[in-house]
Amino acid sequence: MHSHNHSHSHGNSADASKRIGWAFLLNVVFTVIEFIGGWLTNSTAIMADAVHDLGDSLSIGTAWGLNKLSDKDSNQTFSYGYKRFSLLGALINGIVLTVGSIWILFEAIPRLAEPEMPQVEGMVLLSIFGMAVNGFAAYKLSEGDSLNERVLNWHLLEDVLGWVAVFIVSIVLMFKPWPILDPILSIGFTLFILFNVFRNLKETLMLFLQATPDEEQLSKIRSDLLANDKVSDLHHFHIWSLDGERNVMTVHLVLDEDVSLEHLQSLKENIHSSLEKYKFEHTTVELEFANEQCRDEVN
Repeated sequence: MHSHNHSHSHGNSADASKRIGWAFLLNVVFTVIEFIGGWLTNSTAIMADAVHDLGDSLSIGTAWGLNKLSDKDSNQTFSYGYKRFSLLGALINGIVLTVGSIWILFEAIPRLAEPEMPQVEGMVLLSIFGMAVNGFAAYKLSEGDSLNERVLNWHLLEDVLGWVAVFIVSIVLMFKPWPILDPILSIGFTLFILFNVFRNLKETLMLFLQATPDEEQLSKIRSDLLANDKVSDLHHFHIWSLDGERNVMTVHLVLDEDVSLEHLQSLKENIHSSLEKYKFEHTTVELEFANEQCRDEVN
C-alpha cells in the first residue's frame, strides 16, 4: 500500500525562494558598500567583515539556487523530487559559516596584541547602515520556517551582531582610545554564532544521514499502528526526512490470522486514518499475512 500526499502546496517553497532572494540581493549590494567603507575608514575589522559578507553572499546565492531547484517535480532520476537539494543548501551554508567564523577568530585574536585605531566617524555611519540592512534581511528570513532559512538566518544574525559590536566599539572609541575592544567583541559574538551554527549543522547532518527526525513521533506512530486489532506486529519501520520538513515513512505490518480479504479494505482505511494526522509526504505500507515470510527478510 503506497500513499503520496498530493494536496501539499508548493507555495511555501516559492515564498522561501523569494525571501532568500531578497537576502541575497541585500547582502551583495551591502558587501560592495562595505569594502569601499572599510577602505575609506582604514578599518581592518570592517574589511574582514566585508570578506566574511562576501562568503555569506556566495553561500546565500547557492542556497537560493538550490531552494528553487528543490521545488521541481519528481522524475525518473529523482523519484522523490528535488526537496533534498534544499537540505544540501543548508549543509553547505552551515559549513561555509563555520569556516568563515573560524577565519574571523584567526583574524581577531592577533589584534589583541596589536590593535589599530580606525576612522571612528565612518565606522559609526557604516555600523548603523549595516544594522539596518542586515536586520531587514534577517527579518524577511525569520518569516520562514525551513531548515535552509534558519541556517541562513544565522548568517544574517551574525552580521547584525557584528555591526552592533562595531557600533558599540566606535562610540566608545570616540571617548576612549581603547581599540582592543574591537577584537574582543568580535571574538565574543563569533563564538556565540558558532555555538548555534554547530547545533543547526548537527541537525542537518543527522537528516542528511537519514536519521529519524523525531523519535517521539516514531514511538507514537508505532503505538497507533499496533492499536489496530487486525495488526499483530510490525517491522522494517522507517521514518526519514527529505528536507527537514517533509517526511517519508515505510513499514511492514503483520496481520492477524483471522484477517480475510474482505477485511483488507477497511483495514487500509483505518491505517490511512491513523497516519493522516502526521502529514507525511510519502508513505509505503506492506501488509503481510500471519504465515507469510517477509520478502525483505535477511537470510
